[in-house]
Amino acid sequence: MLDRSKSRAGFDRVLMAVAATFLTVSATAALAQTGPARSSPAELAIDAAIPRPEPANVPPPTINDFKLDTLKPDTLKPDTLKADTGGPVSEAAKIMQRAAETKPSDVVAAPAADASKSDAGKVDTSKADNKADTPKADTTKVDAGKNTATTTAEPAAAAATPVVEPAKEATKAASNVPPADQPVADKLRDMLGTKTLRYFDRKAERAVVEKFYTAREFAPLWTQGGALTESGKGVIARLKDAASDGLNAADYPLPDFAAATSPDALAEAELKLTASMLDYARHAQSGRMHYSQVSGDIEYPEHPIDPAEVLANVTTAKDASAALDSYNPPHKLYRELKAKLAELRGEGNGPVIQIAEGPTLKFTPAHGKKQAPVEMEDDRVPQLRAKLGITENADDTRYDAQVAEAVRKFQSSVELKPTGVLDDRTVKAINNPKRDRQIDTVIVNMERWRWLPRELGAPSIGNAYVILNIPDYTLKVMQNGAQVWTTRVVTGKPGIHATPLLTETMKFITVNPTWNVPPSIIYNEYLPALQQDPTVLQRMGLRLEYGHDGSVHISQPPGEANALGRIRFNFPNKFLVYQHDTPEKSLFAGEDRALSHGCQRVQNPDQYAATLLGITDPQGHYTPEKIRSMYGKGEIDIKFPTPIPVNITYQTAFVDDGGKLQFRKDVYGRDATMLTLLRNGKGKDLENVIAHSQPNYVRPVGNLPGSVSFASDNSGPSFFERLFGVATPAAPPPGRRRLQSRQVITR
Repeated sequence: MLDRSKSRAGFDRVLMAVAATFLTVSATAALAQTGPARSSPAELAIDAAIPRPEPANVPPPTINDFKLDTLKPDTLKPDTLKADTGGPVSEAAKIMQRAAETKPSDVVAAPAADASKSDAGKVDTSKADNKADTPKADTTKVDAGKNTATTTAEPAAAAATPVVEPAKEATKAASNVPPADQPVADKLRDMLGTKTLRYFDRKAERAVVEKFYTAREFAPLWTQGGALTESGKGVIARLKDAASDGLNAADYPLPDFAAATSPDALAEAELKLTASMLDYARHAQSGRMHYSQVSGDIEYPEHPIDPAEVLANVTTAKDASAALDSYNPPHKLYRELKAKLAELRGEGNGPVIQIAEGPTLKFTPAHGKKQAPVEMEDDRVPQLRAKLGITENADDTRYDAQVAEAVRKFQSSVELKPTGVLDDRTVKAINNPKRDRQIDTVIVNMERWRWLPRELGAPSIGNAYVILNIPDYTLKVMQNGAQVWTTRVVTGKPGIHATPLLTETMKFITVNPTWNVPPSIIYNEYLPALQQDPTVLQRMGLRLEYGHDGSVHISQPPGEANALGRIRFNFPNKFLVYQHDTPEKSLFAGEDRALSHGCQRVQNPDQYAATLLGITDPQGHYTPEKIRSMYGKGEIDIKFPTPIPVNITYQTAFVDDGGKLQFRKDVYGRDATMLTLLRNGKGKDLENVIAHSQPNYVRPVGNLPGSVSFASDNSGPSFFERLFGVATPAAPPPGRRRLQSRQVITR
């Protein structure tokens, strides 16, 4: 092969080859013109029988027609040139190949007559007149009788660009897309390049989808040969059943694949289903609304979906429906709510039961010994028993005391008069799948479960965690999926003192804590009280100190009367709330215990501390008695070798340990806010984070008294540091003195 990178020898050889070609053609024509004339009838008959190609009015080729310097040596191979036109090698291409392989000395020494022969084409001009069956379409041969070079412009053009079409042919040959799906793949390629925004309104998702389909050569995911695949059927089934997870199936529109008969329609249906699948996965995992839209005092670790992971997971799973369902919360309490939602809608695990209309049924209890109980009979009673969950005597047609009591409870739950009588209103309420507010309450609670972390506990300590339910005023310690310990709590008042919803880790507890009064309480409550009674702080056992910048600090030393009690449970967070003991034990007797300034008061702190330390530090052998033996005047910090997660939740609907659905008062109005958003919000806008006014647990509300100022940043440890402690305590500012010593216990 000629090396044209070192000199112009290749270019010169091409010129010499072209010159030799023209010399050959010219010599042949001259011989034909000067040869003996065919004048005999036999010769004329032979000439008439031979087809003559039409002369092509093509100007003589120049060197510009052979742009060999733009071609790589590999493109001059015979197989490459043949792939260019898909047919026989053109004469021009043969000349190019011959010229590239011929030495300059060969061209000069060869006779002119021999130059008319092509080794590749084997054209013999001496026999051209005797081949009567030569096709007219074969214009690659030189006709000696007509003295005309019949090479057309089409082969010359093909020879000029031999690398464009072969690339496309090679691409099609190497495609892994089945031929039946190739038209749809071509449409998907076009749509993803120009119309992606119509289906995917998130930039990150658009990029992922384009990359995903590009990697599979734009082959469709959900159809094969125009028919739905098993994965496509599974995804559609999951989206149709979105309501079972408290979602709205209308948010995930399903294309009509049966009506999609053209490649355009199939490609559009493909992208619509992909978009709906990603929307479902995102809502199932993170929720239809961002928690910031509900309140500013909510903060959970966010866990958005990875679109690439969703596409890979669902499309490679044996069961696409189950793979998509896995993005819903895995927690047991969520699954229990899902089952209760089905029961409330009358779906259960079997067919929907409808109670037929009929006469009013009632049960009349016995009155003394003379009047026996009256039990009416009706064929509808077995259905009523199944509908209300009565498993005893399932086929009994008597409307007895047990059935009447179940009807009474149902009437009470749907705000009907609890008479225990089965009348028309009660039958309609039982049959109506949207009969009451309980369904809405369950749905918003399922939505809140999507905000919580998928892993509530710490794996290294048996997935242990603390979970506190504000509306139920209870705290539970969980480990290995089971409840270890529980107690009553007091939570924040509705309004600015509401207990925030959060997930943090408890890192240590403080025995004999000092209560550093938050500035908001100082300026909003204590200073106004001081103006009325200058001795109030002294009587409460509080100490008033002024910083060098005029700021006010109020604290209460450790002791039995300390507002935090004997123990404080520390899980540092931006809301500056924590859990602690309290000297006001009587508060735990009430049913409505939303009474604090945001922190949570624990009924049995010594048992709580021993339980937590038993999980995080079993070698310490902590017991409630050991904890109580530490009570005194000096602060003692006990650090956890492994921090334990604390999850503060808001469950107005939950399933208790007995399997019964429980409802609690919406003390903070969270349910009402979420229902309003779900009903009036505009679809995907609910997922956006909004700028929300965060409650401030440090800065006071309103103007400060003229004689004091708010603590500046350089006035010593911040309230957060004073509250939870710091690794290296800063020196107290002038005029301040340390109130108590602090002891730290680490293991």
